[in-house]
Amino acid sequence: MEIKQFEDSGLSHYAYAITSESAREIILIDPARDISPYVAYAKEQQATIVGVIATHPHADFVSGHLELHQLTGATLYCSQLLGATYPHQTFDDGDEIVLGDLKLTAMNTPGHSPDSISILLTHQGSNKAVFTGDTLFIGDCGRPDLRENVGNLTAKREELARQMYHSLHDKLMLLEDEVLVYPAHGAGTLCGKSLGKEKQSTIGIEKINNWSLQEMSEAAFVHALNEGQPFIPKYFPYNVEVNKRGAANLVHTIAAVRRAPQGAMDENIMIVDTRPAAIFKSSHLPGSINLQNGGKFETWLGSIIAPAEPFYLVAESEEALDNVIARCSKIGYETFIENAFVFESGNANMEMIDIENFTNRPQDYTIVDIRNNNESDEQPVFENAWRIPLPELREKAMIIPQNKPIVVHCAGGYRSAAGSSLIKSAGNKAKVFDLGENIKKFIE
Repeated sequence: MEIKQFEDSGLSHYAYAITSESAREIILIDPARDISPYVAYAKEQQATIVGVIATHPHADFVSGHLELHQLTGATLYCSQLLGATYPHQTFDDGDEIVLGDLKLTAMNTPGHSPDSISILLTHQGSNKAVFTGDTLFIGDCGRPDLRENVGNLTAKREELARQMYHSLHDKLMLLEDEVLVYPAHGAGTLCGKSLGKEKQSTIGIEKINNWSLQEMSEAAFVHALNEGQPFIPKYFPYNVEVNKRGAANLVHTIAAVRRAPQGAMDENIMIVDTRPAAIFKSSHLPGSINLQNGGKFETWLGSIIAPAEPFYLVAESEEALDNVIARCSKIGYETFIENAFVFESGNANMEMIDIENFTNRPQDYTIVDIRNNNESDEQPVFENAWRIPLPELREKAMIIPQNKPIVVHCAGGYRSAAGSSLIKSAGNKAKVFDLGENIKKFIE
């Protein structure tokens, strides 16, 4: 038996391959959009991919399950509650998949979504591991507020939080302490609020360290789970629907992306410039936003640009352009690219802030804090700052006063590069400065 964990750090996503060495067969769980790593792994193992399990229709990434089925003939498994429109076999409480001396058993564990399942792995009669999807994380559990208006089944967050309580306390906690826990996400995901950095754990360790597994009433759990959840990116509902029907072939959709030299451009279409902030500030196209190719690019792209909204995509080289197109495809946004091109020249720039003057006279500036509300609450930096989280900034940019220069900050510089350029692109007449990494001088 071998368990292989695949990680996408940009999306804090984990996929899994479970190999029966005796049968030379592989089951995949929650694969990413790009199926090439799984195909390569199967070849390396000299094994056949015979099945793909979706623990639920993920909101934060597009899965390659349908393409895997089309390429390999693997059976697709999911809960009947998902309402999948792709060819599949239902996989619910007590259903089993046998691979040689391995057995995978479905457990319905609603809470993050009504159709969530976990998969218990048994080897030679002993429970070895449980793949918990977005139900149980390391140090946390899945948020219950993503399925109020989307999916085959919808449910209010309070109802799903109650279901989560029972999935955790009446099912997963009953497993043996030594059973390994393999979640679908790690720290940095927006599918939970306080995940640990570890990539795997055990039921016993989680009973001790995970707040959601501590003894408490159902009512107290529901309140705690719903409190302080992060924002919901614009693209989340779209990805649920894509995963419910299965995504189109990735090679074909990327080949269809228009890549033509910079030419006449529609001023009503957003320009997403993915170059490093320093290069962007020196020269860019008017109306551009600087969403750098790094960090959580996919998350911020899908938080600022709405599904089906066309956008131009700019990079500093052909290689970089290939990379950001691929990153767009992870959330199904490659089909919304109006044109992708390498930047040649622009007549816009952003001035660098006079940090000494700002430090001595912050009252002469309008300061905009674009961190998430929980960050601003926990660690205020500047008095009287306008607090507008980055996911809301595009819609609220023009309410910011224009009688003083505007200084934008986040916690480290990545988001403020996007936010400052977004305010400028919205047509604000004041000078706009990005505090960037200088924020570290003000955070205690």
